[in-house]
Amino acid sequence: MPAITSENNAFMSVKQVAEYLHLNEKKIYTLISDGHIPATKVTGKWMFPKELVDRWMHNSAHGGLLTDRLIIAGSDDPLLYRIILELAQETGSHALISYTATGTRLGLDLLQSNRVDVCALHWGPNEESHLRHPALLRHYSQFPQWVLIRAFHREQGLMFKPSLKHRIKNIDDLFSPRYRWVLRQNGSGAQRFLLEILSKHNRDLDFLNSDLCAFSEREAAAEIAMDQADVSAGAHSAAEEYGLEFIPYGWESFDLALPRSIWFRRLFQNLITRIKSRSCRSLTEKLPGYDLSEAGELVWGED
Repeated sequence: MPAITSENNAFMSVKQVAEYLHLNEKKIYTLISDGHIPATKVTGKWMFPKELVDRWMHNSAHGGLLTDRLIIAGSDDPLLYRIILELAQETGSHALISYTATGTRLGLDLLQSNRVDVCALHWGPNEESHLRHPALLRHYSQFPQWVLIRAFHREQGLMFKPSLKHRIKNIDDLFSPRYRWVLRQNGSGAQRFLLEILSKHNRDLDFLNSDLCAFSEREAAAEIAMDQADVSAGAHSAAEEYGLEFIPYGWESFDLALPRSIWFRRLFQNLITRIKSRSCRSLTEKLPGYDLSEAGELVWGED
């Protein structure tokens, strides 16, 4: 067959891309299934845009050619959101920096399929994060290529309507059927956190009065602020943003999971520098419940 070039083959078939990459066709189908190689299905057949295949190869070979992009998913956090907005404004049109709150588990699914560069996560109390976070990552086949970088510690608890302040003396009071809960989606760190609170108080989700589900910290806080609910699990900072009352329940580690190649990317290093900056510490005076003492530290994945 004639040589495959960008001039005569804008799209390649499975057989052609296998020959082009010197792989067998079975391996190509595996790459498709794992979401690793750029491909599209046309009339039942897989086709591969040669230009995107070339870019994918360069990105793999050079540890991240797409240095003008940083796509972050995973857990929602008010401080991280503000830092990323500031960094995006400073970077301007020279790079794409985005942050989509998906929850911890979906964020890791997206990281596994190479659709995002970084996943923000939290999965249990601070004192157990050194065990829980690596254990969570080991559910994914790509975990040997990942590292965990500490963003910060933050305070978690229950946020509730200010009008309830004088009625609520402790957490048990909030379990009353009279109070409307907004829950978080399965696979989110906040939902995991709530399940642990309920377990310690001999309750379960069925005990709560709830017909609402929020998909981020700030959405849950907004539902309470708009009087659609009375209480939800959340971070101290989210409660502060929306003028809600807050009962603290403990601290947690908020970490960033990412491939080693992304760790050294300039944009990611700029993000870490900003988290450690004096301006970020000034932000925590308005957004309480943060400890930045370990920001930027490699906490897992060095070997």
